[in-house]
Amino acid sequence: MDISEKNPLGYEKVGKLFLRLSIPSVIAQLVNLLYNLVDRIFIGHIEEVGDIALTGVGVCLPLIMIISAVSCLCGMGGAPKAAIKMGENDLEGANKILGNCTILTIIFSIILTILVLIFKEPLLYLFGASNNTIKYALDYVSIYSLGTIFVMISLGLNAFITTQGFSKISMFNVIIGAAINIALDPLFIFGFNLGVKGAAIATIISQAISAFLVIRFLLSKKSILKISLKDLKIDIKIILSIIALGLSPFIMQVTESIISICFNTSLLKYGGDIAVGTMTILSSLMQFAMFPLQGFAQGAQPIISYNFGAKNPDRIKKTFKILLIICITYSVIFWGVSMIAPKTLISMFTEDESLIVFASNALRIYMAVICLFGIQIACQQTFVSLGNAPVSLFLALLRKVILLIPLIYIVPLFMNNKCNGIFLAEPIADFLAVSTTAIMFIIVFNKSMKKISI
Repeated sequence: MDISEKNPLGYEKVGKLFLRLSIPSVIAQLVNLLYNLVDRIFIGHIEEVGDIALTGVGVCLPLIMIISAVSCLCGMGGAPKAAIKMGENDLEGANKILGNCTILTIIFSIILTILVLIFKEPLLYLFGASNNTIKYALDYVSIYSLGTIFVMISLGLNAFITTQGFSKISMFNVIIGAAINIALDPLFIFGFNLGVKGAAIATIISQAISAFLVIRFLLSKKSILKISLKDLKIDIKIILSIIALGLSPFIMQVTESIISICFNTSLLKYGGDIAVGTMTILSSLMQFAMFPLQGFAQGAQPIISYNFGAKNPDRIKKTFKILLIICITYSVIFWGVSMIAPKTLISMFTEDESLIVFASNALRIYMAVICLFGIQIACQQTFVSLGNAPVSLFLALLRKVILLIPLIYIVPLFMNNKCNGIFLAEPIADFLAVSTTAIMFIIVFNKSMKKISI
């Protein structure tokens, strides 16, 4: 049977389809946040050492982001391509992509686990750990790294469930794992008195369960795309195409790690542990802004990719319009909350009054133009969905590498309050990146639509 005859991505009403796919994806992204945020919230409330332990776990974030980035390289590099193949009625080609992504995920997870276990201490000092916080950072990352393969499977291969239109199933895979994590955190941290180690143990157990659920579905009869032995053979051409498209989301994630290092080391120099602790909280809240936007983009991705393969520009344009409106609306709402009630947001992570005051001031600066970020995500992720690797890669590099990293070191030179200067680098980079992205999108998107209309 022709895939298009049984796949609603090609015929269901766009608005209804977008909501059906994006709402579970957004929920899944928010729930996915809980894996790390719940750890940080519980750790921040450990008696006597909560604030310093929270800072210690905060310097582990670059390593966690790198693991997440590599899973994006596999998942977001392969899932849109598989959807385009389905739109072209090439199910065999789509399954080969899934098979190669599975092998790639396993290989990368083994390599990452070995590297982290060997070089964890010097890396953590590089990421901004101090003699006060290194113990807690080592306790967390030593255990967390052992679950790398579970993290990468649950994040990377889950994208192949979403891209088939089964976003509710991918959502439940994440929710079940997160619910288990929330239940186990207080048990291991406080009940067994394991502290930071307990948080890491709870996380890898929950990720292992999520990974099992993902693999089980991709082996089931219900899945259109299936993992099979015949497709678990490395095809260099497929691998290179996956990596080329996955580089954009990979760079978006891995540069978060690099930026976290730049922020932490600069803030440690000018503001000490309280400034690094503030950055831990700000990066957590930035994830609250980013993850739902990425969830909306993930909901749109199967529709855009499938219809690009099927050469249906009208459905692509309708999907992007809905995506853009919703992303802008959410980013404006989050900006408003950050400006009006910063202390409420900060208080979720700490009870220390000095840290609350310091971080509240920093939050208003750091989130100053987050209201525009819906444009960035909607446009950049649409390029990924269309399989446009070069443009999506450039935009990923622009905001983080070309703009933000230099600004972290340049802006403080012109300000008396060096820490505020460091935080100010974020909104300046965001404004310049959004402006560039919007202009490029108007030019390139129209060309792409004309090309498939011929």
